[in-house]
Amino acid sequence: MAKKSQIERNEKRRRLAKKFTARRAKLKALAKDKDLSPEDRFNARLKLAALPRNSAPSRIRLRCELTGRSRGNYRKFKLCRMAIRELGSSGQIPGMIKSSW
Repeated sequence: MAKKSQIERNEKRRRLAKKFTARRAKLKALAKDKDLSPEDRFNARLKLAALPRNSAPSRIRLRCELTGRSRGNYRKFKLCRMAIRELGSSGQIPGMIKSSW
């Protein structure tokens, strides 16, 4: 189980990313617009840099939904490898069977 502080920090990043998505997209569009003057584009970049760092979607860490583990995660299930193994062995994941040969 991951530390509670790490899980909460990641949740805070999710909330901030959701809150600033529209503003961030608008500023990025202004900064990339070749029709604007260089000063306006530069000001858009400055405003973009002034936004909270944790509002960037790239700062969100993929964590296991059950344990909060940050490594060995499968994006399809949003679970870590150990949680998938346990759930798969107990028959909780449809279509997943224990391999044997």
